[in-house]
Amino acid sequence: MNEQHDHFPGVDIGTTVTYARTVSESDVYLFAGITGDHSPNHTDAEYMRGTQFGQRIAHGALTLGLMSTCSTRLIERMGNTPTVNYGYDKVRFTGPVFFGDTVTVSYVVAELDRSSGRLRAEVKATNQNGDLVAVAINVLRTVDR
Repeated sequence: MNEQHDHFPGVDIGTTVTYARTVSESDVYLFAGITGDHSPNHTDAEYMRGTQFGQRIAHGALTLGLMSTCSTRLIERMGNTPTVNYGYDKVRFTGPVFFGDTVTVSYVVAELDRSSGRLRAEVKATNQNGDLVAVAINVLRTVDR
């Protein structure tokens, strides 16, 4: 019997998940402490005043973490089907995220292979002004129980 299994119940191409968060100073410092990345780009206001940004910026990986929140919410929408994050392709940090910016992530399913259990999504993060701050392609894969 060759039964095709739907690894992504309730998900279709075009399914969209969004998540928004205002990035605070404490978010950045907690992230720096967890990762050990205490670059002056993120923690030294005086140093950053002398750059084109004029102020501290959040870690790009913190923004990537917000993108990951959307993949988790998609998995929750599927009834917590056992799924792993297979990776991010073409990650680019296209603009700065400043302390106090509200980042909104849009996660859109672009490809779906129900039989193999693989999904690709286009992910975009914008700030409160609509400026693109990050993009990526996310790949999810279901796993056996």
